[in-house]
Amino acid sequence: MQLRSNYRTSIWIGITCIFMISTFWFMPSLAFIIFLSLLLQILLKPPVDFLEQKMPRALASGIVLSFFLALTLGLLGIVSNSFLPNFTAFIKDFPNLTEKIYHLPIVKDSPFLSGELDSLWQELVNASVVALKSSLGFLLSVFNKLLDFVVIMFVTFYLLKDGETIKSYLASRFPHNSYERVLNLFDRILDSLRIYICSQLVICFITGIIVFSYYTIRGLPYASVFAVVSSISEFIPVLGPTVASAFGVILTTTHSPLIAMQTAGFYLILTQINHNVIYPTLIGKSLNLHPVVIILGIILGGELLNAAGMFLAVPIMTVCKLVIEDIYRNRVQAEEKIACSRWLQKNTRKS
Repeated sequence: MQLRSNYRTSIWIGITCIFMISTFWFMPSLAFIIFLSLLLQILLKPPVDFLEQKMPRALASGIVLSFFLALTLGLLGIVSNSFLPNFTAFIKDFPNLTEKIYHLPIVKDSPFLSGELDSLWQELVNASVVALKSSLGFLLSVFNKLLDFVVIMFVTFYLLKDGETIKSYLASRFPHNSYERVLNLFDRILDSLRIYICSQLVICFITGIIVFSYYTIRGLPYASVFAVVSSISEFIPVLGPTVASAFGVILTTTHSPLIAMQTAGFYLILTQINHNVIYPTLIGKSLNLHPVVIILGIILGGELLNAAGMFLAVPIMTVCKLVIEDIYRNRVQAEEKIACSRWLQKNTRKS
């Protein structure tokens, strides 16, 4: 009976996972509201847990959420005053930059290189500038809707206030004997997402500061644009930093080939440090996703949900990986129990 209950729980866990992921395709507005609320709850839960020791959790949730809103509005004010004008100027100057690249001697004198650069340039434009505008447009479209914004804040507040109760209630909907198993699975998913999201934010912040400092020190224009492109690209592992690096290197060739080579070296060192030192230190082996799986997942996410799907690819793959591991682990344990039971019965008969 216990084994049948475990198998039934595994089936329901798989169905639930598929249903939750499918909502991003069939009900994207609702799915993104829930996802953003859960994201905020994951980020804000530690300070709420800390303040709960000194005050009621509802009050702690309200204080932390209010502080987050004030901080967000302040950052939006800074971005609107510094980045947006710079980004607008960059878009206007983009045709001139492209013309300078095509008039470089090494490109102008080589028809093959010119044709290859034309194809590569179009791909980079689609993957960087268009992706940046799409992602910013996606975020602005969500938060420009007052109703959606209010709903996200309310859902986040109640997730912060009653998150443990909600989690226990959802776990209790599964077979009673699997309550602890489902609860532990929820905890592993939330912990992995918390580690991933917090680590990505740290890497994005560090990358943005370093890139901005490099372009500013070298006297290169549009430092904030390249900093934001490099920062956002870190949310798309493997592919994102590669595209951002190529985009920056090609544009710096409009100044001189020497600066372009130096910029290529800078991006190479930065990428190696991020992915071999900072990323493993922050995340460790908590995700343990193969680069090929990440690349294919990002491509599939982009095909299904455009820029938003590329951002969601790794978190969704992380959830799927943990669910599959849980089902597999439970199946192995069930088979071991059956083998042990048969061995005991066999030895009992012999005795």
